Amino acid sequence: MLAATARVTRDLDVAEECVQEAYVAALRSWARDGVPDRPGAWLTTAARRNALNAMRRARTLRAKLPLLMEPEAEEMPDLDEHLIPDDRLRLVFTCCHPALAREAQVALTLRLVCGVGTADIAGAFLVSEPTMAARLTRAKKKIAAARIPYTVPEAADLPPRLDAVLTVVHLLGTTGHTAPTGAELQRVDLLERALDLARMLLALLPQHHEVRGLLALLLVHHARRDERTDDDGRLVLLADQDRSAWDRAAIAEAHGLVEAALRAGPPGRFTLQAAIAALHARAPSWEETDWPQIVALNRAIAVSMAEGPDAALPEIEALARDARIAGYRYVPAARADLLRRLGRSGEAAAAYRQALALTANRAEREFLEARLAECEGSGPSRNEKTH
Repeated sequence: MLAATARVTRDLDVAEECVQEAYVAALRSWARDGVPDRPGAWLTTAARRNALNAMRRARTLRAKLPLLMEPEAEEMPDLDEHLIPDDRLRLVFTCCHPALAREAQVALTLRLVCGVGTADIAGAFLVSEPTMAARLTRAKKKIAAARIPYTVPEAADLPPRLDAVLTVVHLLGTTGHTAPTGAELQRVDLLERALDLARMLLALLPQHHEVRGLLALLLVHHARRDERTDDDGRLVLLADQDRSAWDRAAIAEAHGLVEAALRAGPPGRFTLQAAIAALHARAPSWEETDWPQIVALNRAIAVSMAEGPDAALPEIEALARDARIAGYRYVPAARADLLRRLGRSGEAAAAYRQALALTANRAEREFLEARLAECEGSGPSRNEKTH
């Protein structure tokens, strides 16, 4: 809705206001008349009408968008819903304009195009929510002041923006894979949205190997998603997941994309991550995973599997001393797991408490609390898998 409305207004703040007004109108109208057959089309049309009215009031419609002066119909017109993904992609490229700082590009796109909350974006960037809100406001003002066009750039103009666009889609998929907050481990809607955007990017740039790598990475996440929690919503470790239930077609597609990306030239960061994920996905079992091949690519955790927790602990502890990732919850969680596997239960319990203090996702919290209770009550689990 926001992307389609921004195509009319060319102003993100005005578009947001028009979309919010459409939701208010829907609450009133649908309570009275019932939900329409195509609520998405109803809302998008209402937001567009609000945008047209706002532009008329500002006396800018005839000067800037004369083609949008068609008369309003009595009935809600059918919309071609296949156009909406194109609108989203236009908005992604608008937000990733090189006139904006990279962090602003990524944060603004996550907020406006992907629907990720400001608090969750702040968590991804390891800053406070007010700081991130201020960054988003400044970025929108700069887009308006610089008159940045709402369009997918020409092929020659893509390189300065593409890495930011890929970063946005990757962070969207990451946020969907493990939600920073909430009762559910995953946000499948965000993961599917990331997949849609990655496929559109591949159609737009079929020869760009990093687009292939990113799509492959998202496909592996998609393939395993149903097995990451049990029937009660509790987290299931990769080692304990039912591999026979993974989506083998998606894994095969990902493998083909990784091979094509690797043949195209030196691998970038997304192709490397996809290669790691594909090795996990194609292994017959946790024990048969090719850990030595993974070690150089995903070092600290893979070292613990290839050489044991003793070898990996110094690397994790070095990461823990890096102030840049002081609020990253997976560092104390990884350290706690290594200490637990070494039988250092007291130190592991302290690290699990540190991880819990940084974790807001319910499924992750329940998992960490169970491990904490295990450390406080006894030694390492007898089911622990070690090398």
